[in-house]
Amino acid sequence: MTRAEPKRGERIRQNIRLDKNLWDRIDQARDERPGSISRNTWITEAVLEKLERDVANARAGRVANA
Repeated sequence: MTRAEPKRGERIRQNIRLDKNLWDRIDQARDERPGSISRNTWITEAVLEKLERDVANARAGRVANA
């Protein structure tokens, strides 16, 4: 099953289930950061960092870690 690319600026809503321990770690990281940041923003930034790291690893010929 293929999915069409979302239009520019379109957002797709997705539920995520994580262990409480992971939620707690995310909240701790958010609390240590200056200012106020939502969980959604923190998770979005984490996903973007992972994608950028995977692309950099692929370009360097390395296998990305999960």
